[in-house]
Amino acid sequence: MSPDTRALVIGGGPAGLMAAEVLLEAGLRVDLYEAMPTVGRKFLMAGKGGLNITHAEPHNLFLARYGDRRERLQSALDAFPPSAVRDWMSALGIESFVGSSSRVFPTGMKAAPLLRAWLHRLRRQGLALHVRHRWHGWHNGACCFTTPQGPVTQHADLTVLALGGGSWPQLGGDGTWIESLVGAGIDVAPLRPANCGFDVAWSAHFRERFAGHPVKPVAAGLAGEALRHGEFVITELGLEGGLIYALSAQLRDRIEQTGNAELHLDLLPQWPAEKVTAEVARPRGARSLSSHLQSRLGLKGVKAGLLRECLSSADMGDSARLAAAIKALPIRLVAPRPLAEAISSAGGVRFAEMDERFMLKARPGVFCAGEMLDWEAPTGGYLLTACLATGRAAGSGALAWLRG
Repeated sequence: MSPDTRALVIGGGPAGLMAAEVLLEAGLRVDLYEAMPTVGRKFLMAGKGGLNITHAEPHNLFLARYGDRRERLQSALDAFPPSAVRDWMSALGIESFVGSSSRVFPTGMKAAPLLRAWLHRLRRQGLALHVRHRWHGWHNGACCFTTPQGPVTQHADLTVLALGGGSWPQLGGDGTWIESLVGAGIDVAPLRPANCGFDVAWSAHFRERFAGHPVKPVAAGLAGEALRHGEFVITELGLEGGLIYALSAQLRDRIEQTGNAELHLDLLPQWPAEKVTAEVARPRGARSLSSHLQSRLGLKGVKAGLLRECLSSADMGDSARLAAAIKALPIRLVAPRPLAEAISSAGGVRFAEMDERFMLKARPGVFCAGEMLDWEAPTGGYLLTACLATGRAAGSGALAWLRG
């Protein structure tokens, strides 16, 4: 491989930076182009509440979080599993720890020190960084960019595209690259919100009284499916939070299929159904139903408000139906929140468009990585790990292609 071999990496998120690192380590000249004024903006946003970069659960369970994309992502995740992510961080001088629910965080919890150390190492290795360069396809084999100084074209021996998804467009991932790829004959699945909130047609009274209130502990799921435990928050428009994000793919798909989704909510997951039924049926004498539910079951505040919001007066007055609703309260979700508000996106370049090296079959020498690919995963470190792993896989695939 010639030392004059030139690689372009387009996109300065975790996937692009990781692809650049692999190519630099092989001795290539690497130019990285980023549309925004700085790189890693969404990465830094992910670290605002504590950077959950990966997950320490057993590998088979980890792989299962990628659903029907597990098989296509597995080679990348096997080559760069969570343990490798932690080793990579440590080599940058950032140690990590396993927190609650096996989530992995840097010891300082922040993304900025990790990004600074990473960029410092990449620059030492020779990375040439070009910001405010927005890619918009090819012309005569050259990559075309718009910049504040005017249009720019660049030729290279290989290109890695790591252009992100469509969530948080203010941070750079706005999905504008789709038009260029589709125009080049690449099949792209429409981008959809993932790890998102949902709209519920709350009454004005409930919305004004309980918007912003957390609901915990609870369990939730679609009718007939296993419930997940966690918590969420009531919003003016519906529901959001960790438990809702974990269910968002199922809920979104159900809404797309039928026009709405019925979420079943167990308000007392720590109570067996028989005990709930017995306590609701106890004579309450002169006490109000609200006082009865609070004294016998501890149901008050937003949980009691949800019962009154979602049940009819007849259901509230029937002890058997009320007890059943406490363990499986139906909440009708009418729409996911817009893609721009989602934590991540589903959809992107279909895997059928690429070979096993993440190279586009229709454009030899062009590789794709990160959230622009057609996969999704829940929060919990799965998103970042797959972005890093596919970036590494695309970089390694590019080197294998160069070597013939």
